[in-house]
Amino acid sequence: MLDAQTIATVKASLPAVAACGPKLTAHFYDRMLSHHPELKNVFNINNQRNGAQREALFNAICAYGANLENLAALLPAVEKIAQKHTGLNIQPEQYAIVGEHLLASIKELLNPGDEVLAAWGRAYGVLAQVFIQREEAIYQDSEQQRGGWRGTRAFRISAIEEQSSVIKSITLTPVDGGAVAAFQPGQYLTVYLHPASFEYQQIRQYSITNSSNGKDYRIAVKREAQGTVSGYLHRYAVVGDEIQLAPPHGDFFMQVTPETPVALISAGVGQTPLLAMLHALAEQQHAAPVSWLHAAENGEQHAFSAEVTATGGCLNDFEQQVWYRQPTEQDAGRFTAQGLMNLTTLPARLQDVNTHFYLCGPLGFMQFAGGQLRDAGVDLARIHYEVFGPYKVL
Repeated sequence: MLDAQTIATVKASLPAVAACGPKLTAHFYDRMLSHHPELKNVFNINNQRNGAQREALFNAICAYGANLENLAALLPAVEKIAQKHTGLNIQPEQYAIVGEHLLASIKELLNPGDEVLAAWGRAYGVLAQVFIQREEAIYQDSEQQRGGWRGTRAFRISAIEEQSSVIKSITLTPVDGGAVAAFQPGQYLTVYLHPASFEYQQIRQYSITNSSNGKDYRIAVKREAQGTVSGYLHRYAVVGDEIQLAPPHGDFFMQVTPETPVALISAGVGQTPLLAMLHALAEQQHAAPVSWLHAAENGEQHAFSAEVTATGGCLNDFEQQVWYRQPTEQDAGRFTAQGLMNLTTLPARLQDVNTHFYLCGPLGFMQFAGGQLRDAGVDLARIHYEVFGPYKVL
């Protein structure tokens, strides 16, 4: 626990830290990675270049400083970050490195004095310990369950399927022939790649798209224009290749009773964690209404269409609506409506106050769809979402 003086000192300096903006975290990352270039094997360099990671860390620092007396308010964000960290195999000693360079960055940019630096050091130490303890619990849970492991494990690509013009699915089977850990529908795998063409190891997280079966996992990868890993997997990956994986992780998953109506809302490759949810609902013969609402550019980019229809057909009460932003002539009959997804007037099946909504897609889409749900009076407690990449709040 932090003493009152430490809390007061950190809070008094917080406006100066906030005024520094993401410049502070940019300085921090540049400093840390120059002193510890081996960490470039852990951090997503693309997120460094586009500023996403720096912005996320800056927001986290400000949120922590503002909630020193109420750390419980930070627990949802802590859980989300801890799940990502365990996929990256973050170790306790790395928190010391981060703390050293964070404090040095505050000193070099703000020069707030020894008392303030000492207070931030104590505050960081408490937060680091929260993460270290939670992450160790996650590591142990992953390792101890049937088919589980700690760190990374070798898997072989056993199938590659073209799901659309921009999305491929990849099935991964353990090289050792053993069982694989169960997962919650919506969780992701962490993929480690370091082919000869990469200067540094690249680590990415991809949602699992099949249901938990104890023998393999299936992920889906969208080819991004500047995507280092997605580009490699689309161009060069073949059946038989070996890939290192961390166990399934993630705090975005579906846990509902059989009587709970469910709406799965996605755009583009954001449907991937929701696809695992749909499979799980079908296997459980979910009795309540299930709605699948999906937005795609057009039929060429619309992945898993037949699979969604077939899986939904196994449910007692399933409805599907699809929006194509720019349909082609070949798309006649394949979509429900043209343009952007419109949820302003929710159909009767979605107006049930017990319905839970699961959203995934580009950040702008989720802000757009989430805003429509809020305007329609949906309680925030019934809206669940996943952001690919560094954590953001809708």
